Amino acid sequence: MPTQTEAGKAFEFALLTQFFHHLNGVCRIRINKDESYQNAIKCFELFSSSSQNKYLKAAEAAVHHILELEPRLADPINENDTLELEIAPDSAGIKGDVRDILFIRSSQNWEIGISAKNNHKAVKHSRLSASINFGREWLNISCSQNYFSKVKPIFNELKDLRSAGQLWCNLENKQSRFYVPILNAFKEELLFLDHVYPTIVPENLLKYLLGNKDFYKVIKRPKVTEIYGFQLQGTLNKSAVNKKPRFSVTRVKLPSRIIELAFKANSGDTLLLTFDQGWQISFRIHNASKSVEPSLKFDINIIGQPQTLYSHHSYWD
Repeated sequence: MPTQTEAGKAFEFALLTQFFHHLNGVCRIRINKDESYQNAIKCFELFSSSSQNKYLKAAEAAVHHILELEPRLADPINENDTLELEIAPDSAGIKGDVRDILFIRSSQNWEIGISAKNNHKAVKHSRLSASINFGREWLNISCSQNYFSKVKPIFNELKDLRSAGQLWCNLENKQSRFYVPILNAFKEELLFLDHVYPTIVPENLLKYLLGNKDFYKVIKRPKVTEIYGFQLQGTLNKSAVNKKPRFSVTRVKLPSRIIELAFKANSGDTLLLTFDQGWQISFRIHNASKSVEPSLKFDINIIGQPQTLYSHHSYWD
């Protein structure tokens, strides 16, 4: 059975294919058939023809709407103005660009991108360990030694359990032994950094999660495709020479203040971080494999968004 990662890559291929299908003949267009593209094809071919058809329908629903948001996709400035389509390499995300698919018109110095998700909204799957400095990696602010003094003994215990060949399913009280103390240390450190560097943490954390480029998030759900416009810098929704967007994608504000950081009710593995401007983040920690490892993984989701964030649901069957 294909993995979640392979399902996401398959949806990327479906989106790229449908954009090409709808724009080929309308304008000059080219697909960059590099290694990332070839990998997406292989993932798409792992699925049955019935599943492939659903991917293509979900992608087509997105294409119809995004073309109404981005008229430059179908409107070149001259006959030599080529629209280039490409699937971004995974390394782009490490550099702060969360977009999976890029649409580029070099002659206009213009591009937009899509983050494609198959039936989930997770924005990051970051890890914590005895050596990972999440403050430096996420916020450009180094964690304190006090934080490491709290987490190192816990991760060292996990290291010893790995050496003994232990499986997570055989560990008793793993939430109270590992998840809760790690999350408490993470919580205390994040609030400490916010106290020392007021206003910086909220903005830098959202930039880490959302990347350094504006983008559309396209999520394939059963019988519906969700489209969100993350317009933080004002680069989306531009008019073309001969056409204006049919719908407006409002620019949204980044947060500047932490309102609350607390455990989700009746949960020992999830923290909820509430900011101003309508943003709320969920941090669910878990073991990423059956075998015990000296690290833990986050599923980070944006569960609260500003009311001004553009959203649209396109239904298909």
